[in-house]
Amino acid sequence: MQKEGQSDSNQSTSEFEVGPFRPEDAPGIVNLFRSVYGEGYPIRVFYDDKELTEANAKGQYYSIVARNMTGQVIGVQHLFRSAPYNNLYEAGAGLVDRDYRKLGLITEMLAFAFNGWAPGHNNIEETFGEAVCNHTHMQKTVRTFAHVETALEVALMPAEAYDAEQSAKGRVAALLVFRCDKPKPHTVFLPGQYEKELRFLYSALDDIRSLEIADENLPRDLSSQAEMTVFDFAKVARIAMRAAGPDLESYLENLEKQARDRKVVVFQVWLKLGSPCVGSAVDILRRRGYYIGGILPRWFDEDGLLMQKLLVDPDFDAIQLHSDRAKEILAIVKKDWERARQAGGPCANKR
Repeated sequence: MQKEGQSDSNQSTSEFEVGPFRPEDAPGIVNLFRSVYGEGYPIRVFYDDKELTEANAKGQYYSIVARNMTGQVIGVQHLFRSAPYNNLYEAGAGLVDRDYRKLGLITEMLAFAFNGWAPGHNNIEETFGEAVCNHTHMQKTVRTFAHVETALEVALMPAEAYDAEQSAKGRVAALLVFRCDKPKPHTVFLPGQYEKELRFLYSALDDIRSLEIADENLPRDLSSQAEMTVFDFAKVARIAMRAAGPDLESYLENLEKQARDRKVVVFQVWLKLGSPCVGSAVDILRRRGYYIGGILPRWFDEDGLLMQKLLVDPDFDAIQLHSDRAKEILAIVKKDWERARQAGGPCANKR
């Protein structure tokens, strides 16, 4: 998860070129982040030119750079690893110099990345993005590049992240969108609780899945295993479940306590849809006040299911969506949130 950068707005002053990262770009990218965010951007790699150069060389980050005719860095967009599967890359951390807006640089950099450059990299098999929902600009842009809406993260980012543009009064939702560049046919197990909803979500993907029903119990001889990442600035905890056993409920209780001690108010759990017992794991999460977010194609190389829980009240009316498909995803999420709230009373989401 990364804070979305600035949109293209303000005056244009010159022509530009867009291309892949060069080591000599690194100081300019650092200067650009400082000029836009000061020292406040939460991802520290963008403040160290040597670390950023190394991250590009290793494929952890790919910087797509816009330069003016003198070679000055005036914009940057990134593809980077943030999911459990290393060949799935997130598009984000894009921003433009204040003197070069209204040139359409963000769109041009995304076009460079998606129209040939990313598909030409063997280690980039799928890309995804988190389009904020306090406006629809980025949602329209990602649809241009054949990304499909698959999930909605409710109340993901704090309003403070958008103070500069004054575009949010409360926490901001994000729409997850995915695009497949290198298909991998595989089997997906649908939890019976969400079979109808997941069949809808899968209906628009352009790569092949075999859909089966998840009807097995959690294996008795397996202990739950997960990695939890806490984003303190956003008060978000993300829990990637590597394995789920009969101890899942107590295991989650312990992780949630650790997160609450760090003032987390948004909990996300990623489950593997390649497991025939994922439905049993969903039962446990639903009892704990979680509700559906959507699907995460190739998240673990196999697909993932996003389940989420909030300790704050979501403002569904403030969520702005562009496509009919995105609005249907919102309806699915809101309906399940209402089920979670009613099942446990007014404090269901604050367990």
